[in-house]
Amino acid sequence: MKLKSLREEVLDANLELVRRGLVLYTFGNASGISREEGLVVIKPSGVPYETMKPEDLVVVDLQGNAVEGTLRPSSDLPTHLVLYQSFSTVGGVAHTHSRAATSWAQAQRPIPCFGTTHADYFHGSIPVTKPLRPAEVRQDYERNTGLAIVRCLGKSDPLHTPAALVAGHAPFCWGKNPSDAAHNAVILEEIATMALSTIAANPRACAIPRHLHQKHFLRKHGPSAYYGQK
Repeated sequence: MKLKSLREEVLDANLELVRRGLVLYTFGNASGISREEGLVVIKPSGVPYETMKPEDLVVVDLQGNAVEGTLRPSSDLPTHLVLYQSFSTVGGVAHTHSRAATSWAQAQRPIPCFGTTHADYFHGSIPVTKPLRPAEVRQDYERNTGLAIVRCLGKSDPLHTPAALVAGHAPFCWGKNPSDAAHNAVILEEIATMALSTIAANPRACAIPRHLHQKHFLRKHGPSAYYGQK
């Protein structure tokens, strides 16, 4: 993918987070990667969304070295880089502090699959990382956040579990491209909101049966998927 089109796609992914009410002020960030060139495009740190232009976005290599742009990249860049380095199928990453998903992260609880809306997008519960140790916070905090997410996912297919809650922090989401990552951030917030309402309606609510979860996930994902148009 050419950098010009990747810049535009990453900008639109960032603006989608704003359009959907997932970020306040300069909270959050989205990025995308050109695997062919080994370059990442990411939102600059602390720049208001309403004034941001494609040329404001920062281009770095997979070691975080600046390639294009005069602004500093998002402070969460090292987390994004770990995800790109660890998950070869991931083409975009989005990070928000959206209210419901962040509430689950702060509670340090995974989100159970209470219904088929969740099952349509996530193959299992939405996981939460283990809290970072003091030494992991003091040094290389953002990189250690990424490593905690990678450990949390284990052997799961990252495109089948396209988000994780960072304990005490907030969610990170990802997808095949920046647009897909932003889309998954929107879906995560809706699922997190419904899960909170489910517990409020029935504190003893349980996850749906595995056979129902499997049916809804696999009809949208995998070789036998039949949802939507060819």
